[in-house]
Amino acid sequence: MSADGKSGLQLRSLIKKSGELEISLVDVPTPEPAADEVVVRVEAAPINPSDLGLLVGAADMSTVKAGGTTDAPVITARVPEAAMRGMGARLDQSMPVGNEGAGVVIRTGSSDAAKALMGKNVAMIGGAMYAQYRTIKASDCTVLPEGTTPAEGASWFVNPLTALGMVETMRREGHKALVHTAAASNLGQMLNKICLKDGVALVNIVRSSEQAEILRRIGAKHVVDSKSPTFLNDLTDALAETGATIAFDAIGGGKLAGQILGCMEVAINKTAKAYSRYGSNVHKQVYIYGSLDPGPVELNRSFGMAWGVGGWLLFPFIMKVGPAEVTSLRQRVVSELKTTFASHYTQVVSLQEALQLSHLAVYGKRATGEKYLINPSKG
Repeated sequence: MSADGKSGLQLRSLIKKSGELEISLVDVPTPEPAADEVVVRVEAAPINPSDLGLLVGAADMSTVKAGGTTDAPVITARVPEAAMRGMGARLDQSMPVGNEGAGVVIRTGSSDAAKALMGKNVAMIGGAMYAQYRTIKASDCTVLPEGTTPAEGASWFVNPLTALGMVETMRREGHKALVHTAAASNLGQMLNKICLKDGVALVNIVRSSEQAEILRRIGAKHVVDSKSPTFLNDLTDALAETGATIAFDAIGGGKLAGQILGCMEVAINKTAKAYSRYGSNVHKQVYIYGSLDPGPVELNRSFGMAWGVGGWLLFPFIMKVGPAEVTSLRQRVVSELKTTFASHYTQVVSLQEALQLSHLAVYGKRATGEKYLINPSKG
């Protein structure tokens, strides 16, 4: 990390044609800003599940090994042969990682918009955030409110806009309430705060009593534990009470998506006026947006014919709603950054520390309540 910001370390992920993942730190020159660009000293960048998809790819992390030096660690792991088929587009390419982050503008281009950001704390979206310096368009930066640190603004985009996007998708597709799984996550807590503030009924599915308590403490009304022996009955009762017919599932594999659809059908039929052998004609939808369980999705067809299971991602949603709507959503996030959209981290690490096996083992699990923040300027 040069004192003048002319070069700095950047975290890179490489999958070789030989079937090996290599994660390392590379000293790279910082591009001079064009007229409409700025150079940001990055001070905070969260590790989201979407970042782990690029960072470790489909590598078998039980084969992970550490090498290199303390200042320049290198992590390697094997990528299973079956997984290599989906890696063709990135083979032998050293790729920067990190969707979002925040820091201080230390140099600017000549445009008025760029110069106005000099010295400001800004949040950024655009990739390659696990780096000490980032040259980026001024329009991809959002000035953080006075008194907001880069750490407080780092998770300003992916989780907040995903949560807002879920509620907006619910509205656009004609549903009145929604279901969320792995619901005690940072994102899940934000979604609860949005729904409480906006008067939207939300059914939270968690995997432990501890996670249920996290949500109840912030005011969640409907929380069901998938590990409970009464789970299906509890879920059906919550669905009947809320009328939720759309779900966003972070888990993906296994039986949960099918169980949600089945319980929705039972809940709908509690008030049905007539029997149909084809099931209710109310459309029930599960969108899978994560893969905490990478296994197959198991559907036991007990929910009639009016249903759908599909994928949902933030960036296609953004493309669909258009720039005016996204600007409005971004403004809401910034105005509620310390309340609705506050993030909590269990660990703040440097770039080098992020590549220590002990830390990689924790954040690589994608476990609820173990969110990491990288501070590339640390140390």
